[in-house]
Amino acid sequence: MEHVRCLIIGSGPAGYTAAIYASRANLSPVEYCGLQPGGQLTQTTEVENFPGYPQGVDGNQMMMDLREQAERFGTDLRDGCITKVDFSQRPYKLWDEDGREIEADTVIIATGASAKYLGLDDERKYNGQGVSACATCDGFFYRKKTVAVVGGGDTACEDALYLSGLAKKVYMIVRKPFLRASKVMQQRVMERENIEILFEHNTLGLFGENGVEGAHLVKRKGEADEQQVDIQIDGFFLAIGHKPNTDIFREWLETDETGYLKKIDGTPRTKLPGIFVAGDCADPVYRQAISAAGTGCQAAIEAERFLLEQ
Repeated sequence: MEHVRCLIIGSGPAGYTAAIYASRANLSPVEYCGLQPGGQLTQTTEVENFPGYPQGVDGNQMMMDLREQAERFGTDLRDGCITKVDFSQRPYKLWDEDGREIEADTVIIATGASAKYLGLDDERKYNGQGVSACATCDGFFYRKKTVAVVGGGDTACEDALYLSGLAKKVYMIVRKPFLRASKVMQQRVMERENIEILFEHNTLGLFGENGVEGAHLVKRKGEADEQQVDIQIDGFFLAIGHKPNTDIFREWLETDETGYLKKIDGTPRTKLPGIFVAGDCADPVYRQAISAAGTGCQAAIEAERFLLEQ
């Protein structure tokens, strides 16, 4: 069995930032980087809204920079996942995918959240070339263009409203004959002149030579008056929710109804002493690289203070 003072699970902006701070505090952190080292940002191309990159930066490059910085200060970076935990008592026990058992005095959970997709082959084909699951991240690239937002809930309405301030036209592709969003959000969307809601539409696929140029839709799928429709778009935004990567922790930690880990009084602390959360796995609201990095910093500082008090 291996004993560590600080174990970090996850390697997006939250995990890497936690590693940088924990390393500089001489906590000798071990970081498990997961199946997708770098997290969701490795699926995007240009990141323009992270401070310190005035010309923007490729998402993969930015994560490589953070990884290199964490490594420079002595973080033990490991590929692979933590697959099982026992938080019944301290030191906490965790197991990786190879069955290796680790005892940890403190744990920082930064496992992120995964955007939900429709499951179309074209979503993978055009990933980073017109397909996005983050309007706030990528909307800037579609100024004066035409985009579509998939979804009918509050998140979809918020994304459509945000994009309507940038894009020439915004389609909302809604599979039901109504919006699920709150009345206030519905009203705002309905009143925005450059938003057109396509009720009872499903997406069949996307098309385009050098990126997304349009979408194949079907109206009233399965009904007698079913009709296939094509729309011309430059961007295709998914807004059908995120799934926090927290399944293995739910037995031990409190979550909301979706699975986001709950924090105590807005801090990275959880109900279990020495276990802290950071990034999108505990953030259903902002979901930005900069806010995730900030909580990674907070979690590492809390871990350092906890160990000093012990």
